[in-house]
Amino acid sequence: MGSRRRVVAEAASEPRGLPPRYLTPDDLVAMFDLPSVETVYQWRRKRTGPRGFRVGRHLRYDPADVQAWVESLREGAAA
Repeated sequence: MGSRRRVVAEAASEPRGLPPRYLTPDDLVAMFDLPSVETVYQWRRKRTGPRGFRVGRHLRYDPADVQAWVESLREGAAA
């Protein structure tokens, strides 16, 4: 169990960037410390969150779209 703590501590000390793969709703929950995956689905229904797309029945997000969405929130907050 000690090695797991070391890996988590190392990951926490590295700068947080977006992974080089498409993101799942669970990834967004972890990234933004959301209460549940239902929040992500509500964003999608209300069209207030990052742009997502379906791969079959699975919802995915392009990291570039998530980054653009975050930037748009920052710009809105600065105004």
